[in-house]
Amino acid sequence: MRFFLLLCVSALYLFANAHIFLYHRFGDERYPSTSVSESELRKQFGYLKDNGYEVVPLERIVAKINAGEHVPEHWVALTIDDGYKSFSQNGLEVFKEFGYPFTMFVYVEAAEKKYPDFMDWDELKALTQSGGTLEFHSYSHSHTAKFDEQKLKEDFEKGLKLFKKHLDITPKYFSYPYGEFNENVKNIALSFGFDAIFNQNSGAVDAKSNIYDLDRSALVGVSDIKKLLEQKTLQAEWLAPISFPTNGILNKVSAKITTNATKAKLYVTDMGWRDVTINGGVIDEEINYKLTNERTRVILKIGNQISTKMLAKE
Repeated sequence: MRFFLLLCVSALYLFANAHIFLYHRFGDERYPSTSVSESELRKQFGYLKDNGYEVVPLERIVAKINAGEHVPEHWVALTIDDGYKSFSQNGLEVFKEFGYPFTMFVYVEAAEKKYPDFMDWDELKALTQSGGTLEFHSYSHSHTAKFDEQKLKEDFEKGLKLFKKHLDITPKYFSYPYGEFNENVKNIALSFGFDAIFNQNSGAVDAKSNIYDLDRSALVGVSDIKKLLEQKTLQAEWLAPISFPTNGILNKVSAKITTNATKAKLYVTDMGWRDVTINGGVIDEEINYKLTNERTRVILKIGNQISTKMLAKE
C-alpha cells in the first residue's frame, strides 16, 4: 500500500504543469487585440501573488524541462514579444512593483531602424537592469513559413549579428513571429543552436514538453487567468495534419494520445469545436474542411488537458 501511494505521488510530481504567459502591448488602446491595460495587469499579478504562484525566470523552467525533471505546479514565467515602447512606458512599473522577472523577445529590425512604437537598443539594454532578459524574435518579424531556406538563414544571421553587436548577448531562446512555423522554419531555427523555442499556443508545460515547441498562453484584453492556469498538457503525437494542406482542405485529424479517455474535443479555426472518439489512444477523424485562414490552429482537448498544432500557409 505504501509503495502504491509513493507511486501515485511520484506520478503527480512528475507530470505537474507550469505555465508561460505572453504579452505584447501595455495600455495601448489603439490595439485592443494585443494590449493589456495597467489595471488588468495588476489584477493578473495580484491573482498570482494571492494564490501562491511563484513567477520565476524563464530559464528555470527551461532547465527543468531540458533535464526531464519535475516542473513545479506553482511556477509561472512571463514573456513579452516584439519590444513595444508601451512596455517601458506602461507595463514595466507594474512588473517592478511586484518584483516579477520577465523575458523580452526582440524584433530586431524595429530596434535597429528605431520604428516609432518600439524600444531602441539603449532602451532594451536598460531592461536588463530591471529584472529582464533579452532573447530573439527574428530580424524582420515576417510570416517566415513563406520564406525559402536561404531567406530564412539570412533573416536569422542578420538579426543575431545585430543582437550581438548592440547588446553583446548571444540569445539562448527564440520565439516564432506570430507563432507561425513549418518544418522548414523549425529546422532552420534548430540549426542556430537555441536552447529552447516558443510558440503562441495556449497551454501548459511539463517535464515531457517539447523544448523546441513550448506553449505560451497570450494575455490580452481581459483574460481569465484562473482558467488558463487550470490548463494541463495533453501528451499527443500528431500524425495528421503535419503541415498546411497544399489544396487548402484539411482532410483529417489523427493523433496518438496518452489517455484512458474515450472522448475528446477537437477545434479547428473557424470550424469551431466538435466531439471526437478516441479508440485505443488514437484519434482518427475525417474533417474535409476548407481552411479559410492562412494561420490555422487545430486543438485537441480532454478536460483541462490541451494540445495544439499550428498550421501556417506556405
